[in-house]
Amino acid sequence: MRTRWDDGSAGDADYGAIGAAYAHYRRPDSRIAAQIHSALGAARSVLNVGAGAGAGAYEPNEREVTPVEPSATMRAQRGPHLAPAIDATAEALPFPDRTFDAAMATWTVHQWRDLAAGLREMRRVTRGPVVILTGDPLLLRRFWLERYAPEVLEVEERRYPGAQTIAEGLGEAVTTTRVPIPLDCTDGFNEAYYGRPEALLDPLARRCCSAWSFVAPTVEDRFVHLLAREIQDGTWDERFGQLRSQPSFEGSLVLLVARG
Repeated sequence: MRTRWDDGSAGDADYGAIGAAYAHYRRPDSRIAAQIHSALGAARSVLNVGAGAGAGAYEPNEREVTPVEPSATMRAQRGPHLAPAIDATAEALPFPDRTFDAAMATWTVHQWRDLAAGLREMRRVTRGPVVILTGDPLLLRRFWLERYAPEVLEVEERRYPGAQTIAEGLGEAVTTTRVPIPLDCTDGFNEAYYGRPEALLDPLARRCCSAWSFVAPTVEDRFVHLLAREIQDGTWDERFGQLRSQPSFEGSLVLLVARG
């Protein structure tokens, strides 16, 4: 059984194949970042697990951040203003117990090969809060993608762990907060385009949402054809047009915090 992809990716997605444009399409949104950084409290040293290219990782620049990322493709995209990422996986963090004031993981826990082991490791090396930005599998069907590519949402439902599963992995209670998604969100996950459907017709935008790599090409072809047609003939706006001016959308995005 493969334990890591050719570029070092250690989860279920091959970032050597899909990750080249992440730094452009997955840029941290300042409003989402504010909630993450607030949840980190007064922590000065922060571990970022599954740090990726750094673009969508929401690393707090004013703190001492130690990023961990197994994919060489993603590590290579980290900007010069970011700390170089350590080549390691969530399931085997190369740090002594209680090394960090806090730990964070954004858009990554659903991709780990062994979620329970990764969460135990995060708690082992962290003295204070563990902060996780992820999707709630129970809230995915609120998004209009259900009409055009329900298979993508089915993939995400299978991959996203629920809050109780995460709490069990950390060995403690977690608080769950819904995170509103801004209309002009700069972090290009699927729901970020809730009011800008044309943007999701861009194949690179879809490639930067890993769930698309798990569906058949025929699903993607159908999605593009149907969405483009319904945007052109006005059907999308008849059904969902109010979203074009809706300041934010409460979709599946949630922030889970274990206080430690």
